[in-house]
Amino acid sequence: MAQPILIHDATIVTADGAGSIHYDAALLVQDHRIAAIGPSAELLARYPGAERVDGRGRAVFPGFANTHTHLARVLARGIYEDLSPPHRPPFTGGLAPLPLPSLTEDQERVMVQLGALEAIRSGTTLVLEEGTRLDAYAEALVATGLRLVLCERAWDRANASIGQLGPFTADAALAEAGLSRIAALHAHWDGRNDGRVRVGLAAWAPDLCSPELLARLGKLRSELDVLATIHLNQVWGEVAAVQEQRGVLPTEYVARTGFLSDRLVAAHCRCMTAEEERVLGASRAAVAVNPAIAARRGLAARIDDLERASCLITLGTDNMAEDMVEVIRTALFMERVRRADGQRPTPEEALAWATRNGYRALGVADGGWLAPGNRADLVMVDLTKPHLVPALRVVSCFVHQGQAGDVEAVMVDGRWIMRDGRVLTMDEGAIVAEADRIARTAWRELFARRPDLPRPPGFDLGAR
Repeated sequence: MAQPILIHDATIVTADGAGSIHYDAALLVQDHRIAAIGPSAELLARYPGAERVDGRGRAVFPGFANTHTHLARVLARGIYEDLSPPHRPPFTGGLAPLPLPSLTEDQERVMVQLGALEAIRSGTTLVLEEGTRLDAYAEALVATGLRLVLCERAWDRANASIGQLGPFTADAALAEAGLSRIAALHAHWDGRNDGRVRVGLAAWAPDLCSPELLARLGKLRSELDVLATIHLNQVWGEVAAVQEQRGVLPTEYVARTGFLSDRLVAAHCRCMTAEEERVLGASRAAVAVNPAIAARRGLAARIDDLERASCLITLGTDNMAEDMVEVIRTALFMERVRRADGQRPTPEEALAWATRNGYRALGVADGGWLAPGNRADLVMVDLTKPHLVPALRVVSCFVHQGQAGDVEAVMVDGRWIMRDGRVLTMDEGAIVAEADRIARTAWRELFARRPDLPRPPGFDLGAR
């Protein structure tokens, strides 16, 4: 049995339903779980044999849940953010006019590790990773120590991208390949590492999946008893494509197939009608709002409307970045601008989206807030930084002014994966250097092979 860990003389931000905060308090971790929270003097006396962690000048928060991301897409950092598809006709397929450079499995694994480093450094403890051929890097991702929900993707529209108008050419082989990948990943990884790794499934997007495939994926979700996810109402081109293909809006189409459920995480939901929001809410689905990438695309989900429709609001990073501190603040700011309300949502609500709601949506009922008996997934924040002083209202101060660099320690399942500002589960220097080399080489080779592609202004292809 591992030695208990006692964080003492800290501010404990529980993020529970009541918004409880304990000052000059201690938190005991034992056997992967939070064993006690209370006054420091009391817990120090009660547990003299525990490893002591000095929490003076620190706040302990629950770890953040990123409910929608594609870790390897950090490859497009600084590029795709400024190449969004049009919001009005004529629509073009795909989410950027530049293709993503091809990587080998080994190279993609390094980019995934780079994304995971950023995630850990911003206080992330739980990640839903959606993509294709996740088995190629699952082992490396599990080794990071993060809590994971791995969702392998299926689709069956041939030779098309999200938001591409034109006929739907179904390819049965594509569908079977996706279903087989899902089954294989689930058989190999679901429940591994004492349940820290779970496997779900993903339907790529409504305009890329036939009703037959969505029905089969819904059936497989029930058979495997897993979580499902889908990109939904992501861009206006997708809306137009589904209307052209099916004669209805995307959420209505997905509902007709039976794929909506309370075990669905619908990503984006930012190009929706009020009726679609009501349809989605009636299923009690969770919504992964990705506010930072949405803001960069000039879009915004209607969080208040979705919540009123009974959707569970959670937060994700999506592409090119993994900074959940930025995401929480952007969600707050974007929604205040959209509502024209300088007081709502509150910082406490935004924090709940990133913690308690995210854990609930991803099937971790005993995590996402700090309470005895819950999983010990937590982060320590340095409140002595100049931009956080004075932290008189600690949640507001951190949500409004905090930075990823303020996170100095991260614990998952009672195990430190970052301590004193150092990531313990990866060789950060080696990964950063190798990822930089891989990315520069990949983009340089793409433009050499495709001189017809326009280079974004200021593009640096120099070798380093």
